Amino acid sequence: MKLFREFLCDAAEPWQLGFQDPATPVMEGIIELHHDLMFILAFILAFVMWILGRTLYHFNAERNPVPYKITHGTLIEIVWTVTPSLILILIALPSFALLYSTEEMVDPAVTLKAVGHQWYWVYEYSDYNTSDDEGLAFESYMVAEDDLEPGQLRLLEVDNRVVLPVQTHIRVIITAADVLHSWAIPSLGVKCDAIPGRLNQVSLFIKREGIFYGQCSELCGVNHGFMPIVVESVPVDDYIQWVTNKLEE
Repeated sequence: MKLFREFLCDAAEPWQLGFQDPATPVMEGIIELHHDLMFILAFILAFVMWILGRTLYHFNAERNPVPYKITHGTLIEIVWTVTPSLILILIALPSFALLYSTEEMVDPAVTLKAVGHQWYWVYEYSDYNTSDDEGLAFESYMVAEDDLEPGQLRLLEVDNRVVLPVQTHIRVIITAADVLHSWAIPSLGVKCDAIPGRLNQVSLFIKREGIFYGQCSELCGVNHGFMPIVVESVPVDDYIQWVTNKLEE
């Protein structure tokens, strides 16, 4: 895992301006859409600044003391109405495609339930529940600063990480037990509100191994900033071994 931490940005870094490195197709789509929009915005900004510059240069009192008497122009009004509409349509098409892809729910192989509490998370792997026991469930608290080990991140490390397999369709069911929370992990392109009495769900398909950090993104009380989320993606064989060990415990 150290190799991934050295070359990939899966957690916030000092003075970071860009996105964290994507680990899911949804996050890759979000980053690509952002880059496309920034290109369009840069082009529009350059064009508008060019028009303003030409206007200030040619239409000033010293260069043209007698103002033009043009009140309107049909052609230019059509152009400046149709062109922005076409640009908005150009932006909307990939936006809707990405939006619908985030809501797509493929038949999941693993189901994870995340329950927000003040101020920690409870995770349940309902696929392994039986009538004889409670199945696989655990609480996840932030590691205090005094207990951090070398290499662990302050305010982001937890005592029990969520372990998920790579190259697997995963369903995450999100809710809360007390107040509003939000389960958000930037590298996975996930941000879903946890609402008491309601089940929200998101789908994940993690493409690579790594350790991904997130935080509660809904103001939920005095310790809102101290309930981080850590997801560790591992090969399927390692995931099966981890589940086996947890069930034996």
